[in-house]
Amino acid sequence: MAKFVIQCPNCGKYAEAKTGFFARKKIDCACGYTINVRTDRLIGRECAHCGNMVVFDQAEGENAKCPVCHEPINTLADKSMVEEFSCAQCGVRLRTAKSAKSYVCPVCDCVNDIQERLTQEKIKKDGLASIIKYEGDNETLVWKHPIEDFNFGSQLIVHESQDAIFFQDGQALDLFGAGRYTLETQQLPLLEKLYKLPTDTEGTFHSEVYFINKTTQMGVKWGTDSKVRLFDPATGMVVELGASGEFNIRVADSRKLLLKLVGTANGMTQEQLVGAGSGKGMFRAMVMTQVKSYLAQVIRENNINILQIDERLLELSLALKQKINAYLADYGLEMPEFFVSRVVTPDDDPNFRRLKQQYSEQYLRVRQEEIEKNVATAAAERKAVEAETAARMKIIGAQGDAETLRIRKQAEADAYRMQAEAEAMEMKMKGYSYQQETSRMVGMEALKNGIPGGEGGGLAGSVVGGIGEIAGLGMTLGAVGSVAGMTRDAIGPLFGGAARMGQSMGDQVLQAQAPEGQSGWDCGVCGRKGIRSNFCPDCGSKRPDTPAGWDCPGCGQKNITSNFCPNCGQKKPEPPKGWDCPDCGRKGITTNFCPNCGRKRG
Repeated sequence: MAKFVIQCPNCGKYAEAKTGFFARKKIDCACGYTINVRTDRLIGRECAHCGNMVVFDQAEGENAKCPVCHEPINTLADKSMVEEFSCAQCGVRLRTAKSAKSYVCPVCDCVNDIQERLTQEKIKKDGLASIIKYEGDNETLVWKHPIEDFNFGSQLIVHESQDAIFFQDGQALDLFGAGRYTLETQQLPLLEKLYKLPTDTEGTFHSEVYFINKTTQMGVKWGTDSKVRLFDPATGMVVELGASGEFNIRVADSRKLLLKLVGTANGMTQEQLVGAGSGKGMFRAMVMTQVKSYLAQVIRENNINILQIDERLLELSLALKQKINAYLADYGLEMPEFFVSRVVTPDDDPNFRRLKQQYSEQYLRVRQEEIEKNVATAAAERKAVEAETAARMKIIGAQGDAETLRIRKQAEADAYRMQAEAEAMEMKMKGYSYQQETSRMVGMEALKNGIPGGEGGGLAGSVVGGIGEIAGLGMTLGAVGSVAGMTRDAIGPLFGGAARMGQSMGDQVLQAQAPEGQSGWDCGVCGRKGIRSNFCPDCGSKRPDTPAGWDCPGCGQKNITSNFCPNCGQKKPEPPKGWDCPDCGRKGITTNFCPNCGRKRG
């Protein structure tokens, strides 16, 4: 069993260990770290001879050699090499092995990165920084450069997402945007006022440089730590709501952020600003307070229904973002996006259950009123349609009756014509004419009316002997009208005088029956001419309507049937515009009162 010393990976101090089957496999270091001998004895260290990072087994003791230069790497001289540096937080001088990675300050418990502290010590000792830049992680919002002494001619590199600000004695001087700058006197106007700058370019100046990260910090979660009491004015109830979501934050004014938040600190991270991981941060309490203060106000101002709040989350988010940004602007920050992703409603609260029930009843009542209104409107429309349909049916019925009458008369005329054609064909086959048949029918009619006949002359002797009776027969035939027309040609010269007398008397009767002011007309169906009645006596066709004449107001011409006066050329006046009665449905009324129901126009 052999002994060897093993370095603690946590603090860099050395402890004694042994090899062998029964040796302890774990050793407790004074810093509290438990050293695992099997795994931690393999260590990486920079070779003091060649400067390369090599891995070796500490259990080999002083026989361990660098695999690159083959020089001893684990001798007592190598182990006793220590470095001195200042604590990054309290500034106390510390000592540790050169190969150690980190060291916990016993004064302030700050974990120091040994290699970083040694590099900074070397820069301070050897000279000034020639390149000033920051290329760290995105979680850091503000970072202070560890070097505070610079020479003119140094290169300042600022990335697109950064701003760089020089400080002197707590006063913010020049601000540099994205780009590469050579620190010369003409580029530092404020520094030139504060310092007596040398004339050469080898001069130095003391200043603090802060880099501000202006990228947007995404996905910072938030949520109310307690319920928000909300009064519903519609129902008079109080309900409690909870809300949660995410927001994004970024730096809007670098100078204002440094002056109000950072001060002389070495920097600031997202964790310190909003507490993204731990839930604690400078502005987390502010965000919660703002949300709880304005949530109920925004819901009330925008008339957002609690039961429909999920449909208004975007509107609610925009309103809260405006309220919070008004507060953040004083610190040089802004929220480009603020999201309310969930609003928790108290489903187990009796007030909330009653609220839902009242809104349900109100919704059903409104729906019932809309249905009743629609039913009443539909009934009124149906009644109007029925009235209009009845009026149209009445008009159609009247037109149908006239059409039926015309068709019936046309059918009777066709039947009479067919019968006449059949009789004419029959008379032609029997060998006598239509005039002979008509004379026979007249004689038979005369016998029926008691007109006596002579012995030698038959009907002719009767006519000679009794012209008065023939005259009476003529009157009878004239009254019949159509029979007189048929018998006129058949009687011939013997009965010419009596027939003409009867025809004249029949025409007088028809003239008396015709309306006043109407002259004779010709039937277009059967060809009858000089008809005085309103219907054709042969076929029953109705007298065609003649356009009503008008009197010219200019020259006094009467009964004009054309559209313009043939005397002075004045245009026919337009007929008065009619109106329809809304009560009885009478159409085309030209008077001020309905002639059917007496309703006044308009």
